[in-house]
Amino acid sequence: MGMSEVDLWPQWFWLPPGVSWEDLEQLGADQPRPRDLLLALPLALAFITLRCAYERVVAPPLARYLGVRNRPPPPPSPTLEIFYTQHSSQPSQSDIITLMSQCDKTQRQVDTWFRHRRNQDRPSPVRKCGEASWRFLFYISAFLSGLAVLIDRPWFWDQRECWKGYPLQHLERAHYWYYQLELGFYLSLLLRVSVDVKRKDFKEQVLHHLATSFLLGFSYVSNYIRVGTLVLLLHDASDVVLEFAKMLHYGTGWRRVCDGLFIIFAVTFILTRLLVFPLWIIHTTLVVSMQQFQPFAGYYFFNALLLVLLGLNMFWAALILRMAHRLLLQGELDKDERSDEESEEERDDNRDEDEEGRWDRRTGALNSKLAQLTNSCVLNNIANHRASAACTMRKTR
Repeated sequence: MGMSEVDLWPQWFWLPPGVSWEDLEQLGADQPRPRDLLLALPLALAFITLRCAYERVVAPPLARYLGVRNRPPPPPSPTLEIFYTQHSSQPSQSDIITLMSQCDKTQRQVDTWFRHRRNQDRPSPVRKCGEASWRFLFYISAFLSGLAVLIDRPWFWDQRECWKGYPLQHLERAHYWYYQLELGFYLSLLLRVSVDVKRKDFKEQVLHHLATSFLLGFSYVSNYIRVGTLVLLLHDASDVVLEFAKMLHYGTGWRRVCDGLFIIFAVTFILTRLLVFPLWIIHTTLVVSMQQFQPFAGYYFFNALLLVLLGLNMFWAALILRMAHRLLLQGELDKDERSDEESEEERDDNRDEDEEGRWDRRTGALNSKLAQLTNSCVLNNIANHRASAACTMRKTR
C-alpha cells in the first residue's frame, strides 16, 4: 500500500491497535485492499444493464404466465383527456358538472373515467412483477451461492472462529466475489431508486441500502469479511421468500399460495433477523471480538451500522406482525405492508372504489324501496278504483 493510500485509509480508524497496513501486506495476494472496492461501480452498472434487458425480454412473458394483467384503459374521451392533461387529474365538483354537460356523461361515469386514467399513469402490475422477479432472481442466486461457499467454513458453525487471528486472515477468492457482487447489486438499487416503484417504506429502503453498502465497504477494508458473509446470508434468506411471494401476489389465482408463503416469510424473517442476527452476529461483534483485540474507531462504526440494520428489521417486523394479525382475523392478506404497500394516491383510488361500491349498494337499496313504494301505490290505486266502481254500481242499482 502506497503512502497516498495510507493517508486516505488511516489505520487508527480501520484496524485494531497494534496492527498496521504493513502487517496485512504479509498476507500477499490474499489480503483485502481498499482499491478492490472500485470494482463495485462497474458491477453496479452491469447489473442495471442486465436488469433493463431482463425487464424488457423476460419479465413480460413471465408476468403473463403468472396471470398478471395491466389495468384496462378508460374509454376514449377527447374532452376528458384534454382536461386531464392540461388542467388537473383530480377535477373539482364544479369541473365534473361542467364536464358532464360537455361529454353527455353521468357523474359516476366521469369519476370512473378519471380514476382509470390516473391508474394508467401509475406503475403497472406487470412492471411491479418484473421488479420483484428480478430481485428474487438475484436473492435466490446470492443465497445459494453464499450457502455453498460458507457451509463448510468453521465460522459458519462457530462464530468465535470469525476472530481467530483477526485481522490477519486470508481472503478467499469465493468470498471476494461474493462481497463484490453483493455490493454491486446494492449500489445498483441505489442508482435505480429514483425510477423504481416507490413504496410505503421508501425512506427505510434507501436507508437500508445505504447502511448495507457502507457495511460491506467498511467490513471489506477492515477484513471483517467472515462475519460480513454471515450477515449477508442471513438477510438474503428472508428476501428470497418475500420477493417470490410478491411475484405471485400480482397474478391471479395465487391467493392461497401467497398466504402460505407469507407465513414462511414471517417465520424466516423473525428467526433470522430478530433472533439469530442480534443474539449470534451482533453479540459476537460486540462482545466476543473483544477477546481478540481492543476497541477502535472502526469497531464502533461497524457495530453502529449493524444496529441500524437491526432497527430497520424491527420496523419491518412490526408491519409483518400487523399483517399476521390481519391474516388471523380475515383469513387472507390484501396488502404487503412491509414493502409493497400502495402509494397514497393508489389508496385514494381504492377508497374511491369502496365509495363506488357503497354507492351501488345504496342505489340498489333505494331502487328496491322505490319499486316497493311504486307497487304499493299502484295496488292502492287499483283497490281504490275497484272500491269506487263498486260504490257507483250500488248507487246505480
